[in-house]
Amino acid sequence: MLENIEPAPKVSIKHEVRPAVNFDGNEGDAVTPGYSEEPENFDEFLVDAGLDPTEIEVIPPVRTSRWQRWDGDWLTSYRFTFRKKKSGIDLPQLLADADKNYKKKKPGKTNPSALVVLWSDLQVGKIDVLGGTDALVARVNQARDDLMEKIETMKPSRCIFVDLGDTIEGFDNKASNQQVYSNDLSLHDQIDLATTMAWRTIKAIAEVVPEVTYASVGSNHCQWRRNGQTIGKATDDWGVFIGRQLARLADEAGANNVRFLEPQPDDESLAVDVFGDKYHILGIVHGHQAKRPDSIANWFRGQAFGRQPVSHATTLVHGHFHHLRVTELGMTDEGHSRFIVGAPTLDNGSTWFRQISGESATPGLAVFELKEQQPFTGTVWKL
Repeated sequence: MLENIEPAPKVSIKHEVRPAVNFDGNEGDAVTPGYSEEPENFDEFLVDAGLDPTEIEVIPPVRTSRWQRWDGDWLTSYRFTFRKKKSGIDLPQLLADADKNYKKKKPGKTNPSALVVLWSDLQVGKIDVLGGTDALVARVNQARDDLMEKIETMKPSRCIFVDLGDTIEGFDNKASNQQVYSNDLSLHDQIDLATTMAWRTIKAIAEVVPEVTYASVGSNHCQWRRNGQTIGKATDDWGVFIGRQLARLADEAGANNVRFLEPQPDDESLAVDVFGDKYHILGIVHGHQAKRPDSIANWFRGQAFGRQPVSHATTLVHGHFHHLRVTELGMTDEGHSRFIVGAPTLDNGSTWFRQISGESATPGLAVFELKEQQPFTGTVWKL
């Protein structure tokens, strides 16, 4: 017989659970500590994690992990995913109520001109000094009514509908939890509502204007970001994504007079030859590429030196700074002034900016007219 050989003792590793919560502002997952009795809910755990349980809903199933403690008691840890509750806003009903007074326009004789519409900084989902989603929907519908009246008066032969970005508020455009607190729509509902409002507007335009161009560019609120840091290509952007969904809707609806444009995958700007004759070149960019509106002019000049998409633009349009601004500078190849048009916002206000700068502006929708083979003189209407 073999001597000095004993059976190996059983290896026992103490069971450890590390409580954790991961939350991106919209969805998350959690691991609780061990409970000796089944908890009625996870409210206390969520409060300890810095979350408001009244704004959180747990997504089934809830998984468990059970083990016996050294003193013989059994403990159970719970693993679950959760998401921020919907605001309770009935979006279909809200839109239906807002549309009750809308009257469809009829097509008629047109003039050889283009109406440029600057759809800018809606930041859908944000609550601020001017209200929440219901206030935004009412404001956008009023802007649409005013726009259709303008179109009826001017009778343009084409329309350039420019989504200048920050269409939704988002949750990750900066390293801050403020958006989690101040938004009244989830990310998915923000995109849904932004797409719906844009579609209703361009559909109404396309019914009375023979040619419609929809152009979208990337922006800081819509870019694919984590903790304020940009990820992926320039066109990995919710605003550009919305434009693609609108293109599908237009195709299915048979709106053959609407074309859709977006930047090249690695560009944040684009240009449109409005009449196809290289007389009016419309440059489009969101504006977050510059820190101040005064700096847009230098950015514009630099783009020309670098042969970027807006190099030959005769008029550059941008958003981001939330107020209407028209700047005259430089000369076109035909010897006329170039212009920069900064668009006002349609959002619910920017309290944080007002607090640090003292400045604020009323929301509105900016439009201006470009006439075929005639110079633009800087006239802009704020509807």
